[in-house]
Amino acid sequence: MDQRVTTMTDEPVFDSPDADKTLLIVDDDKPFLQRLARAMELRGFEVEVAGSIAEGLARVEAAAPAYAVVDMRLGDGNGLDVVEALREKRPDARTVVLTGYGNIATAVTAVKLGATDYLSKPADADEVMRALIRSTDDRAPPPENPMSADRVRWEHIQRVYELCERNVSETARRLNMHRRTLQRILAKRAPR
Repeated sequence: MDQRVTTMTDEPVFDSPDADKTLLIVDDDKPFLQRLARAMELRGFEVEVAGSIAEGLARVEAAAPAYAVVDMRLGDGNGLDVVEALREKRPDARTVVLTGYGNIATAVTAVKLGATDYLSKPADADEVMRALIRSTDDRAPPPENPMSADRVRWEHIQRVYELCERNVSETARRLNMHRRTLQRILAKRAPR
């Protein structure tokens, strides 16, 4: 999966020098985490990073940041746990959830738990920054290249497959699909 982060600096993000610029980035993809952290530092944020849910929760407990960027799926759990903990500790924090498995159900859950925006990977640093500092009145622009119907179907199948703990038979039953048909779909690459 192509995960790009631009590192070009823009205009200063913060008008006030005493604004809280703390940002926590939680992602288990180390190269992406390092590139995004560097790019956000160039944009004026004071960045802390965490490579796991446990580490993210510990950072929130120690000092809840004003901003957070949290990956949805990490090796040790669901990033929404960090979003929820941050909302409880600091209700005014602005959180963006990143995921490679974008779907409506998880987006709604993320927003209910306190996320201010939800971006599909790959997301570049400019998109992340805009999502973090966007006012609550601003609406996000429609995507330039939305997912195709085939991609939406594939994402839904992958989500159900993961919810069934990668059990092909149970997934096929829940999707009302023949097991062999599901196996063929799972063996193929994701459509664009």
